Amino acid sequence: MNKRIAIIGGGNLGAAIAEGLLKSKFSKAPEITVTRRNTSINPLKSLGIEITNNNSAAVKKSDVIILAVKPFQAIELLHTIKKDITAEKILISVVTGVTMQEIETAIDKKISLFRAMPNTAISIRESMTCLCNQHAKDADIDYVHELFSKLGKVVAIDEKLMEAATILGACGTAYAMRYIRANIQGGIEIGFDAATASLIAAQTVKGAAELLLVKKSHPEQEIDKVTTPKGCTIAGLNEMEHRGFSSSLIRGVVASYQKIAKD
Repeated sequence: MNKRIAIIGGGNLGAAIAEGLLKSKFSKAPEITVTRRNTSINPLKSLGIEITNNNSAAVKKSDVIILAVKPFQAIELLHTIKKDITAEKILISVVTGVTMQEIETAIDKKISLFRAMPNTAISIRESMTCLCNQHAKDADIDYVHELFSKLGKVVAIDEKLMEAATILGACGTAYAMRYIRANIQGGIEIGFDAATASLIAAQTVKGAAELLLVKKSHPEQEIDKVTTPKGCTIAGLNEMEHRGFSSSLIRGVVASYQKIAKD
């Protein structure tokens, strides 16, 4: 029998997880409950998913709890449902910046506990999700890994790298979008209309990423294949490097990490 899942927090991320689990056929609609304060209008209802504002009731009848609230809400909410989180349940937090130790202290018990860091591409089941756990049984680890595998790629990491995962995997979406936007603007300047430039830029980045994922090659190997002597590609790459392309990106990643580590 499939596990019942309660998603505590029906915002963008919680709703995307629910919809992804349903579309991937990992779960059936009656097996998913999503909690949110306002239950009157919600597109998940039309899919057969239960929407409620009763966190305790949702947790009691579920085998898996996915905590998807805002960071400042997490600990207080856990205090209100800790009596309903029993030892046999699995608790998964997708809350940024709240450690497993803080969660365990809040619920005052040791259970199969996971932190997951997905990104916004989870809405189309193309997330890069980083996972860590404590006190988890092997069967629970396999289950949670499979759950997020239905929503994209998954990698297991140490919890000490969770903030770095936030930068590289979550903020990284914005970095990639900024590159695509600039490429579109360049495409317009050299003659394309905006819609065509957008399609070419987005598909080219998607294809480049797939080359690395499928062939497991290094970016420089793929760059070498399109940089011919005295060619236009190397001319463009060299100009970008002269303007600080790589160093600016690296400095941006580090600046984001320093910000999250400080806060």
